[in-house]
Amino acid sequence: MTVLVTGGAGYIGSHMVWRLLDAGEKVVVVDRLSTGFDWAVPSEANLVIGDIGDQTFVEELLRSNEIRSVFHFAGSIVVPESVSDPLGYYLNNTVNSRSLIAACVQSGVQEFVFSSTAAVYGTPDAMDPVSETASLRPESPYGNSKLMTEMMLRDVSAAHPMHHACLRYFNVAGADPLGRTGQSTQNATHLIKVATQTALSKRPDMQVFGSDYPTPDGTCVRDYIHVSDLVEAHYLALQHMRTEKQNLTANCGYGHGHSVLEVIDMVKRVSGSDFPVAVSPRRPGDAVSIVANADLLKNQLNWQPRYDDLELIVKHALRWEDTLDRRNNI
Repeated sequence: MTVLVTGGAGYIGSHMVWRLLDAGEKVVVVDRLSTGFDWAVPSEANLVIGDIGDQTFVEELLRSNEIRSVFHFAGSIVVPESVSDPLGYYLNNTVNSRSLIAACVQSGVQEFVFSSTAAVYGTPDAMDPVSETASLRPESPYGNSKLMTEMMLRDVSAAHPMHHACLRYFNVAGADPLGRTGQSTQNATHLIKVATQTALSKRPDMQVFGSDYPTPDGTCVRDYIHVSDLVEAHYLALQHMRTEKQNLTANCGYGHGHSVLEVIDMVKRVSGSDFPVAVSPRRPGDAVSIVANADLLKNQLNWQPRYDDLELIVKHALRWEDTLDRRNNI
């Protein structure tokens, strides 16, 4: 069987490609390389440069490669950017996903794994870990755009023989423990990425957006999941659909959070660099605190995280960042 990975030249997508290859799967990657890199795709995978919004192109790609399963990572992911450019996010995350899903239906794809987000929940009513049954109240166009795709998949699976898994990420960080790939996006906004860049003097300083939130130290709290544990959850979801023929919506996180300042302190400690940090006003669309209840993933798929340790996540991210310039030729 052949598996298609959209956005496979990007951060999470490239980790997924490696996981699939390690499992002996045949992999095709489609990516327009707007934020990804061709060198991030292993030579054992077939990279096709193209846009998932082109339904005719995608249908031909699916049929010519006899693709049965799809992992969909392609999309825009920056919450504040979605607030300033909502139409761009609805185009890239919702309209283009609709074209991809339609091509999958027309081409007989049987399993579809979707890269969703905890942003579909918005700010929870309580500080307790959020379960999949919590109210869906996105606070940004980014969260709305992802929720709309979840709704499309639900309705499509009811009407057509294609099963789906919607995996709601919390905050993804770290890099491949073997050093094969990592977060390489230029001008990235992920906290650990920015902090490691600052620690290595690739940025003169960094900002903390808001220090007056109702949290213990006044900064936002997030559940940081290692990217390798995340892609393992994706692979288990694919196996679940293949064997059980069931749909799945599941949170991907560890069930405990760290504040922005706690993460920055960890990066400083691991790197040995006391880099400058400035406090700036809150950003629009940022939730106060959100932590995953991942019991469903653990109980239904027997997901067993291997890298649930902030220090280890930072070490892997810092090691990747330290070698990135040579890999990226920048």
